[in-house]
Amino acid sequence: MDSINKKEIEKFSKIASEWWNPEGKFKPLHKFNPIRIKYIKENIISNFKLKNKAKPLSGINILDVGCGGGLLSEPMARMGARVTGIDASDQNIKIAKLHSKKNKLKINYLCSSPEKLNVKKKFDVILNMEIIEHVENVDFFLKSCSNLLKKNGLMFVATINKTLKSYVFAIVGAEYVLRWLPIGTHEWEKFVNPEDLKKILIKYNLEIDKMDGMNFNILTDEWNITKDLSVNYIGKFIKN
Repeated sequence: MDSINKKEIEKFSKIASEWWNPEGKFKPLHKFNPIRIKYIKENIISNFKLKNKAKPLSGINILDVGCGGGLLSEPMARMGARVTGIDASDQNIKIAKLHSKKNKLKINYLCSSPEKLNVKKKFDVILNMEIIEHVENVDFFLKSCSNLLKKNGLMFVATINKTLKSYVFAIVGAEYVLRWLPIGTHEWEKFVNPEDLKKILIKYNLEIDKMDGMNFNILTDEWNITKDLSVNYIGKFIKN
């Protein structure tokens, strides 16, 4: 089986050169990034009881799945984590490697999907951020990710709920009205609701620890963590 959706890979490969342009096609992700980084960092620190203030994620082995140009991999590496970033787009990996080299960061970038990744040591943390709505087979993809995670390890999954509100906000609003994203970035049929996500992950020994919504405040021009899961949401799962 294969979790790679070739159409999706082609779509993102075409705009790979834009990854690090905060005003380019990935501008929404640049705005989104601070809240994702804060959420991941705080939950890893509390879960693993980390004490290093200078390098808060020191000693943690992280796999960033669908890493794109490295928008999350780089901050994780700066905080001391050992990071492996994988993406099925060769173009994305080239951009990520170039940018990390320029910034003197040691990140292990590989053009791969989870099911094709061979590792000697399993990961403490796996990041699946805004990726499951772009894969071919969500169940198989998450099973492959679970196989790469240590016992008691954490998996973060951020995606978009399958609701009428998410269609209005994430597709009509973000792509057609505000033009934040290129038209066709998302397909509503590929969105996953939280209950279905939990059902898939429980099969692969991943139990929900917490789930939060992420909402954009137009007045403050910032993303915030909320209890509203109706559009964007993020879950923290622990492997038992």
